[in-house]
Amino acid sequence: MHDPRPHLGEPLSLDLLDTRWNQHGQPQDLLTDVTGLGIWLASAGLADRATADEATLAAVLTARTAIYDVVQSSAHRALNEVLEHGRIRRTLTGAGPENVIDVPDTTWLPAWLAADNLLHLLAEAPDRIRQCAHPDCVLFFYDTSKNGTRRWHSMATCGNRTKAARHYAKKP
Repeated sequence: MHDPRPHLGEPLSLDLLDTRWNQHGQPQDLLTDVTGLGIWLASAGLADRATADEATLAAVLTARTAIYDVVQSSAHRALNEVLEHGRIRRTLTGAGPENVIDVPDTTWLPAWLAADNLLHLLAEAPDRIRQCAHPDCVLFFYDTSKNGTRRWHSMATCGNRTKAARHYAKKP
């Protein structure tokens, strides 16, 4: 099925946050049912690793709330609870050292991967995790611009709207 979201391609944790968006002033949520979960799993490249069922949906919604809490207020308790469902096991193979993701209850795998991804983003550059600056936009993005000053999830949509509104506000 087609992913209806206006912004795709962010790191997994932020992509999960972006399953909520505004369309024509109306809040939208891709994860209202298992069909939407299936769309997100496919879009995130996880369809072959997870099942779109009610248990996975509940776990993913828990992770989405936990990630949002960290990004918005640095509240980390719920994220740590999601991370308790898995671990990275270090092992040595014939090919060399390897990190093996170990999530015993596979219904938590997408949620755990998204939470783990947030840890990587926080370790790499926490100040580059941003919410779009447009007042009506709820989307998040990871700023990969050279100087780290990106303000909108998309210059083509929210950036242009903001600049156009500012321009027309200046006209007499």
